[in-house]
Amino acid sequence: MNGIQASKFGGPEVLRYRELPVPEPGAGQVRVRLHAVGVNPADTYIRTGTYAFFKPELPYTPGFDGAGVVDEVGAGVEGVGPGDRVFVGALGTPGWSGAYAELAVVDAAGVHPLPSTLSYGQGAAVGVPCVTAWRALFQKAGLRPGETVLIHGASGGVGVPATQLASDAGAVVIGTAGSAAGAEVVHDAGASHVLDHSAPGYLEQLPDLTGGRGVSVVVEMLADVNLEQDLGVLAVGGRVVVVGSRGRLEFTPRLTMIKEATVMGTALWNASESETASALAAVAAKLRSGVLRPVVGEELPLREAAAAHRRILEPGARGKLILVPDNA
Repeated sequence: MNGIQASKFGGPEVLRYRELPVPEPGAGQVRVRLHAVGVNPADTYIRTGTYAFFKPELPYTPGFDGAGVVDEVGAGVEGVGPGDRVFVGALGTPGWSGAYAELAVVDAAGVHPLPSTLSYGQGAAVGVPCVTAWRALFQKAGLRPGETVLIHGASGGVGVPATQLASDAGAVVIGTAGSAAGAEVVHDAGASHVLDHSAPGYLEQLPDLTGGRGVSVVVEMLADVNLEQDLGVLAVGGRVVVVGSRGRLEFTPRLTMIKEATVMGTALWNASESETASALAAVAAKLRSGVLRPVVGEELPLREAAAAHRRILEPGARGKLILVPDNA
């Protein structure tokens, strides 16, 4: 089979497309023939070898999210069999061979039915993005019906499901995007208002949109750029959940006092087994009901993984970036 392998840490150029051994499923494991592979920003951080949460042994095949058809199951696996359409959310499962490949082996706990209403590309957009969105909104922020949530970067892989889930929960959603195409995605995901975060002074609209109260919750994808501003637009007692950050910032701690604000980070690597299971169960239910409707943005051939790693860190996200194996 063909796939991506990195033999050293570094820039996108370390990702090489090559022939790899076919992984064999052991007891309690499932082998999936992947038709689509999800690319997450964390994949790029892991590739550098400096990611705080995870450093794989070299050589390794990247990726945690995908969708396809069960190819073979190991001893003791029940509830899933060859030919089943599934999505894979492998983060936190130790027996994982890597998603950037035509075939992947994963512990059975990481394999879930893919509703017939969803494409393989949509299935590859579920794992890390949707579970992160659920964890940020409900396990961390404790979002309640009637509250107002600002989703900074709502057109990206996490932002779209966060918008859909928050809207379904009865919150008033204000999403931001950096392009007209992205704004359309956010609006279609259920946002009541969409702001252009590339426009100067765009947050000045929030007092009018919130009746002067400010927002109850901020889901923040780029904290090194936005955190100081987030605290300024919070309601008293508001919460900021940091989902992503790519650098340092100058920060005024007094803003947390003025708003009696709570600033918290979230990372799936820190979720307990019960928290992960709960989030996955909720996400699977929302997929079946149609609340979660993953949006696929750009699709690239698997062999162009290096280009995908460059692309996913660029502004102007519009849905999920997907890699497609040659045999899909």
